[in-house]
Amino acid sequence: MANPPGTLVTPELLEDVSTSTGDDLEARVTVYNCNCHTYQQVIQLFCEAIPGMNPKRAFELAWQIDHQGSAVVYSGERKTAEGIANHLAAGGLRVAMQ
Repeated sequence: MANPPGTLVTPELLEDVSTSTGDDLEARVTVYNCNCHTYQQVIQLFCEAIPGMNPKRAFELAWQIDHQGSAVVYSGERKTAEGIANHLAAGGLRVAMQ
């Protein structure tokens, strides 16, 4: 459904169909470019939400998202991935979890 011109659309969490074996052990969080955040905002969100993230790696991921359209920012336990995806989505990023 198209939005009227000039309408502000709030980013939301996009949940993809799971391709796992059902053991809930593996999930991926992908962030998509939305051109609505500064690098500093994205770096801060990544460092807050993703275990073990540091500003250098967060910048690399932000650059990849900006120049390639998306990046997998986390792969691992499903419960952790859900928390990360929810935090990033709450920060306004376009996020999908597989």
